[in-house]
Amino acid sequence: MATGGWGPGPGAGQPGGNGPSGQGWGAPYGPTPNDPNGPNNPYGPTSGGHPYGPPAPNPYPNQNPYPHPQAHPYPYPHPYGPPPAAPARAQRRSGCLWYVSPFYWAVAVIRSAHRVATKLFVHQSGDRILDRTVDRVQVARTVLGALATIGLILVYGVEKDRWNSAAETSFANAIVTPFLLICTGPLVILGFIYYAPPHLRPQLRSRLRFPLKAVGWYLLALAVIAAIIYAVGASGIMESQNRWVVLPVAFVTLAAIFWGLPFLFLASLYSARSAFNTAHVHPMLPPIVTGVLVWVLAIFNLISEGMPQGPPVAQFCSLLGGPLSVTAVSAWEMWRLRTRFGVTVRG
Repeated sequence: MATGGWGPGPGAGQPGGNGPSGQGWGAPYGPTPNDPNGPNNPYGPTSGGHPYGPPAPNPYPNQNPYPHPQAHPYPYPHPYGPPPAAPARAQRRSGCLWYVSPFYWAVAVIRSAHRVATKLFVHQSGDRILDRTVDRVQVARTVLGALATIGLILVYGVEKDRWNSAAETSFANAIVTPFLLICTGPLVILGFIYYAPPHLRPQLRSRLRFPLKAVGWYLLALAVIAAIIYAVGASGIMESQNRWVVLPVAFVTLAAIFWGLPFLFLASLYSARSAFNTAHVHPMLPPIVTGVLVWVLAIFNLISEGMPQGPPVAQFCSLLGGPLSVTAVSAWEMWRLRTRFGVTVRG
């Protein structure tokens, strides 16, 4: 009866026994004749299963028998050298007459005056808040104001020299604005510093060097240009017969007129726009100073020129439209500084 498993055989002489008497279950045929580890191997048992001993080590370890070909057989993607460069656009060369034309010298003088005026009156620093949206709104308000003025002149202007009068008024406002700003600006700044908390007043006073420097440069430029023109006109030195005296004086006079006057005009525009760099004292100062200055300028124009022409509605729109729009933009700028940048008047 089959019992399963390993155990003693039924008796002696049981084939396949694993004991001395052949009992138990085992290999029925014994070792194979071709077994390399068996007794029939004439070379003795081998280690690792190899008939001739362990294999020799590889003299070239980790070598790829099929190396990867080169990325490209040539140093350049093209077999005959680098590809030809794209043809450069021929620059337009100006002739010699361009450098002696009045237009070239006018552009060069205006660019030079603009560069110097920007360097002196548009001072940038890391702590100043730059809001391009406010700048675009201010430019749009200026353009709309100019278009409204032109429309009022076209509709209600009856004088023959209305355009000359409007141009003279605009130029006079651009020149007078810095002087009004110099007169009213210190009062506004002092009131602003007095309104600030006591612990912030020393810091605000220490930042007054930026607007004071701009005011000093403007007054110095104005004094130098006015002194040169007045001295040359009053002394009569241009009537001298000595050309070694006349030529330098003529050169200085021409420089004061053709370079100094554009520089003074650009300086007036930049000073009025930035309120003499008062933003370095506090970001809220430019809209406050501008809001006060525009009403002072409106009163000055009313006293010097009177009411504009046209019906009463047009007169009040022309007189109050500019100050009201500038005040609205200044109030919106202050609200934007408070909500978007966390700047307050007393902060």
